[in-house]
Amino acid sequence: MRNRDTFSSCHPVINFLYFALVLLVTMFCLHPVILGLSLAGGVVYAVYLNGRKAVRFSLAFLLPMMLLTLIINPAFNHQGITILTYLPTGNPLTLESILYGVSAAAMLAAVISWFSCYTAVMTSDKFVYLFGRVIPALSLVLSMTLRFVPKFKAQLHVVSEAQRCVGRDISDGGLLRRTRNAVTIFSIMVTWTLENAIETADSMKSRGYGLPGRTAFSIYRFDVRDRTILLWLCFCGLVLGCGAFTGCLSWRYYPTVKGALLTPLTACLLLCWTGLCLTPMAINIHADRTWRTLHGKEAAK
Repeated sequence: MRNRDTFSSCHPVINFLYFALVLLVTMFCLHPVILGLSLAGGVVYAVYLNGRKAVRFSLAFLLPMMLLTLIINPAFNHQGITILTYLPTGNPLTLESILYGVSAAAMLAAVISWFSCYTAVMTSDKFVYLFGRVIPALSLVLSMTLRFVPKFKAQLHVVSEAQRCVGRDISDGGLLRRTRNAVTIFSIMVTWTLENAIETADSMKSRGYGLPGRTAFSIYRFDVRDRTILLWLCFCGLVLGCGAFTGCLSWRYYPTVKGALLTPLTACLLLCWTGLCLTPMAINIHADRTWRTLHGKEAAK
């Protein structure tokens, strides 16, 4: 069961800047604590957004992917000076390659988790609102691409059910018949995809999308809450940027594992990053508590 996400109700600028900041730090910082906190924050927020679906996705996809990354890197990357043993191929198995594999697996899983949250929060109308006037053609194409997968899955379910009613499902008959039915369903879906793209393009063109001076209806307003969150994001971005510039978050794995020492400044940076990763959950928890308090007062009356 999906929870009500208050963070999604923030201004699209806030949502986009938040995910951009989190993803940039996650992809370009190799500090193990940074990656661990990012992975934890992304998984927790994904579970809050999608419930059991996110849990199944994590167990069925993220964990095997992390294990595969952890195995592949030491098998093909033999850098590092701490040799643990030798593989049957004669290549050394180093501690540094294992640790780098763990780091790469955590980074990949964290990025995928945050992107799953991004697709749930940054809907196509928000993306068009942000970039429709700057890059109208590209924003329309990206918007159509982002919403293509869920629409395709829904339409595929409708077509499959319709074909099943007339006895042409992929589970009916022998192998040749099932193959023919699958090709028929695929042909229907390709035709629907092309027609849907043409209809969307014609509809947007008839509405004057992308023309100079065109006005657009918007339900988004930049209120006091959004300004407060924007200040918090700017503060976190400035602090983390200064930390990266000064080398307080530097970390390397080759030829030896070496990183910045744990100083009070580094601890403050990690606390700031923790708060940034938990910002959506903090907003949601605060909104839930406020709602329960107001509901309790109304019930008491």
